[in-house]
Amino acid sequence: MENRKPAGSSVRKYKKPEEGVMRKQSPVTKPARQKGKKVSKENIKEPVLIRLNRFISNSGICSRRDADEHIKNGLITVNGQTVTDMGTKVSYDDDVRFKNKRLSTEKKVYILMNKPKDYVTTVDDPHAEHTVLELIGDECTERVYPVGRLDKATTGVLLLTNDGDLTGKLTHPKYERKKIYHVFLDKPVTKNDLLKLTEGIELDDATVVADAVSYVDPDDKSQIGIELHSGKNRVVRRMFETLGYKVKKLDRVYFAGLTKKNIKRGKWRFLTDKEVSMLKRGIF
Repeated sequence: MENRKPAGSSVRKYKKPEEGVMRKQSPVTKPARQKGKKVSKENIKEPVLIRLNRFISNSGICSRRDADEHIKNGLITVNGQTVTDMGTKVSYDDDVRFKNKRLSTEKKVYILMNKPKDYVTTVDDPHAEHTVLELIGDECTERVYPVGRLDKATTGVLLLTNDGDLTGKLTHPKYERKKIYHVFLDKPVTKNDLLKLTEGIELDDATVVADAVSYVDPDDKSQIGIELHSGKNRVVRRMFETLGYKVKKLDRVYFAGLTKKNIKRGKWRFLTDKEVSMLKRGIF
């Protein structure tokens, strides 16, 4: 989709939402022979093998792409041996460790949260008073991680999961997952500035184009709805700051097909099987 619009064009309003060749496997455990007994090939049950990066991703710590980097950098051991071959395959019984911490494949869980203000989305932050994981507590036994980030002051739709593959698909720039924000500003926004947002705003690290913008309340032009695909850090705040506005409040109301409908601020729920299927298939 071509996002840029020629100067002078009208502003489109956003709609508020309701595996591979077997490689050498030296670190993989082989079936043990019983002493004094001959074991026939027919009686040996071969272990189920998967690629090492998939095993790591399934453990929930990262995406497959990041897993490849961990392997390449020598941060992964299999049965006590450092592995740097990204084509290595392992079984579910192998001792796979990341920075000497054993990884295990868990049941995949998907949580939709309406993030409140003053909670950070980093898992471990010694300087943070509160993290979003505190809101889940012990009600979810699996260790989940936020998909992408919302800064401390931003509220709204947040997905948490231990599915590293899905996390990679939802956060990698090439997939361009749609996000919609409700922005509260310190003063009314002019129509000319709305047009500038759709033509492209020059930031320090990139030019960012809004896919659609509009006034949320026709009687209060300091409230703006903005739709975009960029995953740049603090991108919405930076776009408006470049135009001379200060963001007083920022609420994400839509992310990759998910909304916060019927979820009170600070609350969460598990996604339905249908919602998970739609996320994985990219249908939204």
